[in-house]
Amino acid sequence: MPRGFVSRSLAPSRDGREEREETAMHDHRKLGRELGLFGTDPLIGAGLPYWLPDGAAVRHALEEYVRTAERRAGYRHVHSPVLGKRELYEISGHLSHYGGDMFPAMDVGGEQFVLRPSLCPHHAVIYRSRSRSHRELPLRMAELGAMYRSEPSGVLGGLTRVRAIHLNDAHVFCTPDQAAGEAGAALEMIRRAYEALGISAARYRLSLPGPGGKYVADPEMWRRATALLTAVLDGSGLPYEAAEGEAAFYGPKIDVQIADGAGRESTLSTVQVDFHQPERFGLRYVGADGGAHRPVMIHRSVIGSVERAVAHLLDTHGGALPAWLAPVQVAVLPVTAAELPNAEDLARRCADLGLRAEVTGPEDGGLGARVRRVRLVPYQAVIGPAEAGGDHVALRLRDGRRIPSRPARDVLARIAALTGSHSTDLWSTTAPC
Repeated sequence: MPRGFVSRSLAPSRDGREEREETAMHDHRKLGRELGLFGTDPLIGAGLPYWLPDGAAVRHALEEYVRTAERRAGYRHVHSPVLGKRELYEISGHLSHYGGDMFPAMDVGGEQFVLRPSLCPHHAVIYRSRSRSHRELPLRMAELGAMYRSEPSGVLGGLTRVRAIHLNDAHVFCTPDQAAGEAGAALEMIRRAYEALGISAARYRLSLPGPGGKYVADPEMWRRATALLTAVLDGSGLPYEAAEGEAAFYGPKIDVQIADGAGRESTLSTVQVDFHQPERFGLRYVGADGGAHRPVMIHRSVIGSVERAVAHLLDTHGGALPAWLAPVQVAVLPVTAAELPNAEDLARRCADLGLRAEVTGPEDGGLGARVRRVRLVPYQAVIGPAEAGGDHVALRLRDGRRIPSRPARDVLARIAALTGSHSTDLWSTTAPC
């Protein structure tokens, strides 16, 4: 881990233990450089960050979490191209209502292609690739895919405003009677994800259309969609505020707002109701009566874009990410070179359990210096002569606690159980030992 980092102090927690607290406001751009997570280069371009190995480890863990949560919730994953023909976005309405935020079309072989600004048109086309029965609904389709926005240079910043976005997107195609239940279930997925990430919503917003011509002109469609989302929010018991002018061009949204340390607010997660694109793409399903019916399209993003999610995690936690997300989960610290073989064996056993571990040996300095260097790693496994002789580990936790020497097998089993359950607790007595 990098040596330069935001200063920390020790403060007592509510249960009497000492925990580390930040003494300065986090800045994810500064932390990204110091922790070796991501960077930018003029040759690649503004708003197009690249991810270094530790940053890639964080985003891969985040992606694996959300894909697993989606599979458990009955979603099926798809992949779609980052390009589409101009006509695709003419049908969806993106070109007429959102064209100013899209990159210019590219002429290829006499046809015009566009970098997609959204995944929903692709998913609508996948839905209509064959006939659908009411028995298949709700059809939950998910993709963690790239999309591109032509953001002005003046608004770009770190990971929060970028031109290449990797969105945790999903679209649920359902009957009108199923729509409220699916939107409510999406809100519950968002709640569980925030709990695992150790973050909280600043507020919930019902985003409605406002004055201006950027919205689809269909008052009845807007009335139905707004009534549906209002009922979902009222039924959830969540406090919310209505905001005009914040809706998508095709429908209202539930926006889950987050705030950074300076109080700046942005949207991370959304749930949207869309009657517009099912009509534009001619989507149908065969009902129980044998007739053709129009599905409702629920747009849903649990963690929003990977870029914005990681930015907020860094702003919230600094480098002390939840253990399941940390780029290095276990730092193995042999006291002397004599314990180095034991340390390397422990790191291999960590890898076998799916844990990310690194050995920091005596060539990197004395034990005290190495402990300070890896202070942001959740678990610091110290191996001295006594531990090496009995296959034990003396464990230091990132929050300052020390676990007396115990069998390495038991220590690793508990760490694997905690990280595997996406717990924010570093050492729970209820985890297997």
